[in-house]
Amino acid sequence: MYIESRCRFVDPIDRAAEVFWALKMDATKDRNGVLVYVAMKDRQFAVLADQGIHEKVGQTFWNQAVTVMKSHFVKEEPAEAIVGVVSDIGQALKTHFPYDRATDKNELPDDIVFGK
Repeated sequence: MYIESRCRFVDPIDRAAEVFWALKMDATKDRNGVLVYVAMKDRQFAVLADQGIHEKVGQTFWNQAVTVMKSHFVKEEPAEAIVGVVSDIGQALKTHFPYDRATDKNELPDDIVFGK
């Protein structure tokens, strides 16, 4: 999750891609990194997923996630938008990349990153 006040780009997906690459979210073994990007003051957001998870869930999953987020942002419910999408993505990751205590390691930080 990456949150900042304003999006420096016209299209938030372009900014999400810049952040995704800068945070090296494509460096996971299974290529299952997912970035939820939110520019709070601009009320813009994007969800960007790496190839491994995208191939498992398909474009319809991401379209639905964005639709749900948009419906919450329209109602000025950004917290609900974020909680919902993170929960849905977490469930998809759990389903398609189940945790194995013996072999798994956390390849990406779980922290929320705050930009400017």
